[in-house]
Amino acid sequence: MKTFTYTIKDANGIHARPAGNLGKLVKGFADTKVTVTKGEKTVDVTKLMMLMGLGVKCGDTVTFNIEGGDEVAAARAVEEFMSANL
Repeated sequence: MKTFTYTIKDANGIHARPAGNLGKLVKGFADTKVTVTKGEKTVDVTKLMMLMGLGVKCGDTVTFNIEGGDEVAAARAVEEFMSANL
């Protein structure tokens, strides 16, 4: 399992467009599960409404957990996506 934390820099937090794009990115790694945790809540990033329901705002720190067959590549892709978009 790969884990990393990320602090949101986007003024709007995790909103619809980047959340949807993140879900699409992760779906490309079919045998890998990616979850994000904020506080006590953990959700699958491919579940758009659940991800939006976390209410992640600018300055919040979230933790990503990636596990599965492509976890190394998926972790790298998610980290790059977050840095570029959020």
